Amino acid sequence: MAEKKQDLIPLKMPKDNLFGLGEESNERIVNLPLKDLYPFKEHPFKVLEDDKMRETCESIEKNGVLVPIIARRRDEGGYEIVSGHRRFKACQLLGMTDIPVIVKVLTDDEAIIVMVDSNLQREQLLYSEKAWAYRMKLEATERQLGRPAEKEGQLVPHYDKGRARDIIAENTGESGRNVERYIRLTYLIPSILDMVDEGKITFTPAVNLSYLLEKEQEILYEVMSEDEVAPSIAQSQQLRHFSSEGNLTEKNIRHIMRDEKDFLRVVKINDSKLKDYFPPEFKPKDIEVVIFKLLDEWREREGIGKMHGNKSKDEAER
Repeated sequence: MAEKKQDLIPLKMPKDNLFGLGEESNERIVNLPLKDLYPFKEHPFKVLEDDKMRETCESIEKNGVLVPIIARRRDEGGYEIVSGHRRFKACQLLGMTDIPVIVKVLTDDEAIIVMVDSNLQREQLLYSEKAWAYRMKLEATERQLGRPAEKEGQLVPHYDKGRARDIIAENTGESGRNVERYIRLTYLIPSILDMVDEGKITFTPAVNLSYLLEKEQEILYEVMSEDEVAPSIAQSQQLRHFSSEGNLTEKNIRHIMRDEKDFLRVVKINDSKLKDYFPPEFKPKDIEVVIFKLLDEWREREGIGKMHGNKSKDEAER
C-alpha cells in the first residue's frame, strides 16, 4: 500500500532519541491501517488478553499510542511488525483502524535482534519466551559475526560461539552460560515446555530433560501425566545419563520416575475423617493395625494377590 504523503512525519532527532532513529534519518513515522500490518514471523512472545493488556488498552484509549510501533516492509506487501505487538493488539481490541509506525529498513537478522531486544525488557516472561528469544537472537548474531567482512573478504577473525553467547547476555542480567541453558529449553517437546511455563517442572531438571530424544520425551510426558509427577534434579540427571548411554527405555523411565513411589508411598488421611471411625483413646499404631486388618480382608475377598509378584489364593490353587 502506498503511504499517504500527509501521513508522513520526517524525523530529525539526535542519535539517542526515543525512537532509535539516526541523526538526519530518512525514516518516518507514518499512520498505517491495522489491516496492512502482520505479526513477526515465529514471534516467540505471547500476546495475551490479560491484565497487562487491559492496562495497555486503557492507556491507549485515554492517551493514544504514545510510542509508535516499529515495522518493516514485506516483499509480499504490507508491513511486518518488529516491535509493538501488544500495542497493535490493543488497538485491534479497541476497534481502532490505524496506528503510528516507524518504518525501518532492516535485514532479517537485524529485525530479529530488534524484535528480541525490545521484548526482553518486559517485566514477566515465560521460560519458553526467553528460550526462543535467546535462540533466535543467538542464531542471528552468529550469522552476522560469521559473515565475510566487507573489506577483508573473510570471516570476522574474532568470531566464536562463546562471544555470540556473551553478546546475547549483555544487558539481560544473565550470564552467557545461563543463556545457553535457556536455549536448551527449545529442544523440549511442546507439551513438556508447557509444563515448565506452568511451573510444574523447575528450570534445572527441564534443562537436563532437553537432552533426551524426542521419543524419550514423549514417553516421559505420558508417565508424568499418568502419575501426576515431575522429575527432581536427581531424577532428571538419571534420565539424561541413561539417554546419553542409549539405554533410556520405557521401562527405565518408569523405574526412575516411580522409584520413590515404589518404596515410599505416602497416603494422607484427614484426621477429622478418622474420628468418625475411631474413639479418641486409639493411638496411631492402633488405627494402623485396624486399617491393615480390614485391607487384608478386602484383598482376600476381592481375590487380589499381594504386590511384587505374589499370587492370590485362587491363582495359587489353580
